[in-house]
Amino acid sequence: MSKLRVFLKYWLVIILWFALIFLASSDAKSAGRSSRIIEPIVLWLFPQASPKTVEEVVLGVRKCAHLTEYAVLALLFWRAFRKPVRNDTRPWSWRLAGAALLGVMFYAATDEVHQLFVPGRFGTLPDVLIDMTGGALGLLALWTWGRWRKRW
Repeated sequence: MSKLRVFLKYWLVIILWFALIFLASSDAKSAGRSSRIIEPIVLWLFPQASPKTVEEVVLGVRKCAHLTEYAVLALLFWRAFRKPVRNDTRPWSWRLAGAALLGVMFYAATDEVHQLFVPGRFGTLPDVLIDMTGGALGLLALWTWGRWRKRW
C-alpha cells in the first residue's frame, strides 16, 4: 500500500477527529449550548428534579461525551498503528494499545492547554484523566470484543 493511501486510510480520519475535538473545545459557550439540549430532556424525564440535580446530570452527560470522544480517538490510533487486514490472525498487542493510549494522553493534554486560551473555558488535569479513562475504556472494549470473537 502506498504511503499516501496509508495516510488517507488511517491517519486522515485521526486528523479530522482532532479537528472535531479542537472545534468543540474552542467554543466558549459549549456548556450552555449542550445544557439547552440536555436540560429539557432531564426535566421531561424527571419533572421533580431540583436545579442542582439537573446541573449535575448535565455535567455527567458532558463528561460521558468526553469519555466517548476519546474512546473513539483511542480506537482510531489503535487502528492506525495496527493497520488491520481482513482475517487478521495477529494476537492482541498491549504495546500498540499503550501507544494508542499515549496518543490519547498527548492530545488530551494539548486540548486542555488549548482551552486555557479560550475565554470562558478552563484546562484541567482532571479532564485529561477523564479523557484518558475514555481512551482506556475504548481499548478495553475492543480487547473484550476481540476475545469474545476469538480474534486474539
